[in-house]
Amino acid sequence: MIKTSRSRRKVELSNTALVALRAHRKRQLEEQMQKVGLWEDHGLVFHSTVGTPLSHRNLVRSLKSLLKRAGLPVDTRLYDLRHTCATLLLNGNIHPKYVQELLGHASISQTLDTYSHVLKGMDGGIGGAMDEALG
Repeated sequence: MIKTSRSRRKVELSNTALVALRAHRKRQLEEQMQKVGLWEDHGLVFHSTVGTPLSHRNLVRSLKSLLKRAGLPVDTRLYDLRHTCATLLLNGNIHPKYVQELLGHASISQTLDTYSHVLKGMDGGIGGAMDEALG
């Protein structure tokens, strides 16, 4: 489902993600060959066991299974993972503009309003900064 024309965007992936996606693609092609006649190719990266789009229910079930295997709270939502990603990037000194583009926020103000509490230097210190600037 695409919400707006801006919803489609390029995402720069880490090398780890690229390796994982290539391995996933190889497994996917092997699945397709094993299920000739049953497989419905929709060009999806993540799909059901026969290539069709995942239902929300099955996606949540798979997520909970992965969370359990990883030793993470099983009540974690997909949205929580998105929020964690943004927080980690901002804490890693990635410029908020790049995080905005990754998240697909319409404006930088939306990103800053949501995540300014995790930005270094957003915890005050104005008095010291003024002394330094004027002193």
